[in-house]
Amino acid sequence: MSLLRYNICSSHRKERLRGAGCIRLRLSLVALTREPDTASTVGGKDAHMGRLCVALHLDGFAMRHFFQEVEIPMNNKTKRLTESAMLIALAVVLEFVGRAVIPPMPFGGQLTLVSMLPIVLISYRHGVKWGLIAGFGYSLVQMAMGADVVTAAFQPGYFGDGLMLFNAVLMCLLDYVLAYTLLGLGGLFRDKISNSGTALMAGSLVALGCRYLCHIFSGYILFGSYAEWFFTQEGFPAWGASLVASLNPGVLALVYSIVYNGMYMIPEMILTAIAAVLVARVPKIAVKVN
Repeated sequence: MSLLRYNICSSHRKERLRGAGCIRLRLSLVALTREPDTASTVGGKDAHMGRLCVALHLDGFAMRHFFQEVEIPMNNKTKRLTESAMLIALAVVLEFVGRAVIPPMPFGGQLTLVSMLPIVLISYRHGVKWGLIAGFGYSLVQMAMGADVVTAAFQPGYFGDGLMLFNAVLMCLLDYVLAYTLLGLGGLFRDKISNSGTALMAGSLVALGCRYLCHIFSGYILFGSYAEWFFTQEGFPAWGASLVASLNPGVLALVYSIVYNGMYMIPEMILTAIAAVLVARVPKIAVKVN
């Protein structure tokens, strides 16, 4: 992808051809592309992702002269952005694979193949501040992936007789933006615990625990009216009916949200913590980049 091009016209000794010598200096950001071998491009080469190539292209000069290629390592910001994008993409892939191979919970909710660990790893490697930014980006991806649910939330009747627009916006904030942004807290212990495996595991528990809390608040505020229906469903343990009979509606709504979201979030937290310890044993993975 060409970023900058200068045309500098000049004359040169006896090598000048056709009376119009121009040296073109092109600064290119190379990303898995190949420069073609042509008459005006000397020595096309396979490019390497993450490098800047500066080349002198000569028009009107003997092609055996004046070619130079300099490879400059990309800066830390570009590396961090590229790495974060790749890990967010990995998180999406892990979620899709999890949906394909793991059946959903009987009453709703989905367990994934530790799909949140890549976001936690971004925070551990690059710090909590950048982790929160990456988590926010991931939350937008999640909203796009759950577009059917988000769209339905803005339709009449989704929240019963409640304030549709307010409830829909609140759901988006709690269940998506805040819940997934807080995964960026995964690097909270990167400078507090020396053992990388323990630090990554503790960070993952905090990050996923924060997401769990967001879902609890969302369920309690927006979907608490489903509590009695949930606990009296066929197939639910007998203690569900006992809760309905013994708790007032407000407490029942809170217990409902804790139980419902815990059915998939608690196993996810345990699996992610185990995976974090294992991943930390891989050389150069759980390292602090800055």
